[in-house]
Amino acid sequence: MPNYDGDFEQTRLSMLAEQHRDIVGSKGEVIFCADDENRLCGTSWTLEDEIFDQISGSGFKVQLMELLDSFLVYRAECEQCPRNEGIVRIGNGGLTIEWLPDGSTHLSS
Repeated sequence: MPNYDGDFEQTRLSMLAEQHRDIVGSKGEVIFCADDENRLCGTSWTLEDEIFDQISGSGFKVQLMELLDSFLVYRAECEQCPRNEGIVRIGNGGLTIEWLPDGSTHLSS
């Protein structure tokens, strides 16, 4: 089992935010969850501004979803909890992540 790096996720989110400064200037959140194989299986996007087309067209949406999938796999490999559900908050020029206990989101099955 690899040692968990507490900065791994935020470092990568900051790098993504740097690439998409125009998007992280808007407010929103992405709720996400994992399946039984620790892979991304669902997201729910809430955006304050009308930037959804920009998020999709710029590649931000795909890039964030790929990052979330890698975070889920990484946490499972390191046996780091919580690891199945969370929220990425968009705004104030950056991205932050909050991991939630299982069953905390409307995406829970």
